[in-house]
Amino acid sequence: MNDLPCDLEHVAKTNKSIVPTVAYLMILISYLFSHVVAAKSIDAQLQQLNDKWARTHFELNGQHQTNAFVELIEQVDMLTFNHPMQADAWAWSGMIKSTFAQVSHSLVALYYIKAAKKDFEHAIELNANALTGTVYSHLGMLYHKAPIWPIAFGDDDIAEILLKKALVNAANNKLSNLFYAQYLFNERRYHHAKKHLLIAKQIPLRTDCLIEDKHRQSDVELLLAQVEKIIAREPKR
Repeated sequence: MNDLPCDLEHVAKTNKSIVPTVAYLMILISYLFSHVVAAKSIDAQLQQLNDKWARTHFELNGQHQTNAFVELIEQVDMLTFNHPMQADAWAWSGMIKSTFAQVSHSLVALYYIKAAKKDFEHAIELNANALTGTVYSHLGMLYHKAPIWPIAFGDDDIAEILLKKALVNAANNKLSNLFYAQYLFNERRYHHAKKHLLIAKQIPLRTDCLIEDKHRQSDVELLLAQVEKIIAREPKR
């Protein structure tokens, strides 16, 4: 280095100091890019699950529905294995298994509602706002519909706590209001149920969940009609 002219020696020293910095920046950029790609990948997989689950749950029946649910469970199990810290993946695992339980024989249903409960609880541990806060709605309805102990874990008191928690996290969500209204209807709290059905009815359909939201909207309107008939028959005060 001592044989170099002063200006070249300065350039050489400067380049030596720049090289590690450039290398570090390249590594950092590569790291950030890989995480962006991974995030896009998981989002795309979750959307595919969403679409396939909606078609399976709302549009299929019989053996075609059963086969589609089995495929969905395999896919979501692989997703949670590959992304164990992704709360929405665990929430979707719970959703798929809990809805599969609804169309399964008793022993199979019992297995999957217990598996769904664990998945929902794990999703909440990772992120209480999983599925934009509606994970509490799904877990709440699971407690409401499941058989009570010693067969399973059904508990209406816990169900209402969870359903109310969902409304705190997602007050303007169609599903949160519908599920709480369904619970209130079953508890014969019709006026309270009507309040939440009217809220749910006014919430716009989501463009990325059109199949689900169209069916949820139909459920809202059907239940609202039933509630209004019951209220209309009540004695005048």
